[in-house]
Amino acid sequence: MTSKKKGSTGRQRIRMAKIEKESHRQVAFSKRRAGLFKKASELCTLCGVEVAIIVFSPAKKPFSFGHPNVYSVLDRYRNNTSFQQRSQPMENTATRSELSLVLSQVEEEKKKGEAMRKASEMAKWSVEEMSLVQLQEMKSALEELRNTMVVPHSSYMDTMLPSYYVNSMSTGFSCICNSGYARASS
Repeated sequence: MTSKKKGSTGRQRIRMAKIEKESHRQVAFSKRRAGLFKKASELCTLCGVEVAIIVFSPAKKPFSFGHPNVYSVLDRYRNNTSFQQRSQPMENTATRSELSLVLSQVEEEKKKGEAMRKASEMAKWSVEEMSLVQLQEMKSALEELRNTMVVPHSSYMDTMLPSYYVNSMSTGFSCICNSGYARASS
């Protein structure tokens, strides 16, 4: 004697016929509508297509889903325009604004480069054509530049690198040595 186990019905195919009971029909519509809109959204995401879905509930209430929106898809369908002829896709709006920002930055950099090029051409001096006074002024300007750049750098190096005192009896020269360079002590 074998007993038959009553198992779950599992996922069975539902026969396609109008659901007779009004409340059951409303519940089925709500669940299926959400699933339909979810599938349409996935189709848009995966394939990059435009979709418009309009459904009416059993109570004659309209529900719609559209990507990018229902009106643009319906207008395109009505006017029979192709994808390439649309005026401005929704996803390109941010890209276009970013592009215009980058182009303006490029123009600013070009202007700065041109100004730097002009300044460098003006700074080219022929030493042979300079007078003694101009050469002395240039020398003092270069020494001042060296002092502002080298002296703070060397004092920075003194604090950062270990130093030790070296006294050479054979040469009579003493110095403070840091890792990397030596400086004569006074």
